Amino acid sequence: MTHQHPILVINCSGKIGSRVAANLAALAVPHRGVSRRTAIRFDWQDETTWPAALAGTKAAFVSFVPDLAAPEALPIMQRFVEAAREAGLTKLVLLTGRGEIGAIAAENVVRASGLAWTVVRAAWFNQNFSEGHLLDSVFEGHLYMPAADRAEPFVDAGDIADVATAALLDDVHNGQIYDVTGPDLLTFHQAAALLAAATGRPYQYVPVTLDEFHAGLVEALGVEWADLLRTVADETLDGRNSWVGDGVQRAIGRQPHAFADFCAQAYASGSWSQAA
Repeated sequence: MTHQHPILVINCSGKIGSRVAANLAALAVPHRGVSRRTAIRFDWQDETTWPAALAGTKAAFVSFVPDLAAPEALPIMQRFVEAAREAGLTKLVLLTGRGEIGAIAAENVVRASGLAWTVVRAAWFNQNFSEGHLLDSVFEGHLYMPAADRAEPFVDAGDIADVATAALLDDVHNGQIYDVTGPDLLTFHQAAALLAAATGRPYQYVPVTLDEFHAGLVEALGVEWADLLRTVADETLDGRNSWVGDGVQRAIGRQPHAFADFCAQAYASGSWSQAA
């Protein structure tokens, strides 16, 4: 398929956007990666940056920052979809979080936009442990989460990006909602055991209440981020996501990567050398 217009990749510095951009580059597909720090800026909180980012594009990978659970996300998404339509875009591929009320609302805005759309609804990222806010917890050997013994189908960021890339490049994915998960349900106790095996040092999951989780985040990140992450945890770690989806298989015809494989690869790459 020939792409005469660059594909817009919003939040190209994020875990998924960076991988989508890398996929497109590897396929020699013209694309425009944007974030708050790129030459052509895109800032969800500054609508004056949107026109230049959207100009001349027809399709976009849409990843909202900080999270679709944020209270301001829905009105911003409504205005963005209108801006995209006015700019001449014809297709949106939206990344959302499984189980989030705000994510469902954003999905509905995109689905009602009149544009072609695909929703990539993702489980908890494996890479939260190697690139994200939980990297320090790997180094420290403790993970404090309000998940009790509930299970999560941890998913690899590379699998999410591969599904999103396929959706951007092939209209066969239009109108699809892909629940992308890993192949297995794991409790955080089981995930901690796999992290310990990979790093070669003790690693412990410590269940906490939502209030304890929030209090720790306030101290570390401030009230605004703590409130947002409390909402995300409340909406996604109560058991509603304790089932395995088939989005990776349906979208790209292969099995998703297992969490144990991610652990081995993260260790081999040196991501956890400080913890080993």
